[in-house]
Amino acid sequence: MNLGLKNKVAIITGASKGIGKAIATNFAEEKAKITICSRNINNLKKTAETIEEKTGAIILPIQTNLEKHEDIQKMVDETLKKFGRIDILINNTGGPPPIKFIDTTEKYWQKAVNQLLMSTINCCYEVIPIMKKQGWGRIINMTSIAAKQPIDNLILSNSIRSGIHGLTKTLSNELAEYGITVNAVCPGYTLTERVIDLAKANALTSGKKYKDIIKKWEEQIPIGRLGTTDEIANLVLFYASEKASYITGNITQVDGGYNKSII
Repeated sequence: MNLGLKNKVAIITGASKGIGKAIATNFAEEKAKITICSRNINNLKKTAETIEEKTGAIILPIQTNLEKHEDIQKMVDETLKKFGRIDILINNTGGPPPIKFIDTTEKYWQKAVNQLLMSTINCCYEVIPIMKKQGWGRIINMTSIAAKQPIDNLILSNSIRSGIHGLTKTLSNELAEYGITVNAVCPGYTLTERVIDLAKANALTSGKKYKDIIKKWEEQIPIGRLGTTDEIANLVLFYASEKASYITGNITQVDGGYNKSII
């Protein structure tokens, strides 16, 4: 299937590992031109080299702290300087630490807002005017199944990622006339370092082995296993493509059936 992504320019945040890396690799295989960012420059350069060797695509790695608006501006400016346009924005960030509400402080909440919500807002601020001028654009916000079906001990993610869903729906209405679609993807339990870390954190508080925690999660998933990063990336790739031109404002989980809601 020709997804029409050849030579499209995509910014993918949080792309040095996990789901972000898988998304970047899939875009590269479609011959898109890609900017990837993360805080860790060593991991970022290694990821860029790995993807370039595998696909032959052009990858621009930019060290970026998404909690700093000036870093986001620099990332967008360097992307324009390198590629001349920006067609696709994938807002992807790591999640805040597991914690119960009673143990949070205002500092925890403010950092989580900056990490998840404000980083998404500020990336949108920078790319939307560019997409409007082009008359075409795709924005995909990566959230979590926790924003649809709250998960124990993830009070920060449960609360703030839901705000990104409100942003997604609102922007989809505001930007449709400019040929820009805005959708959100909610990964379920996916085999990444973060999910393993969450399992280990749960194991510490419960006294169980982290592998038993993962097994328990798998038992709650109708398909019977955790997802792969490529399975998440497949939907992102479709939403960014010409094939999804009439889809906007969608908030879709990729979770093996974990979410039980009919809405």
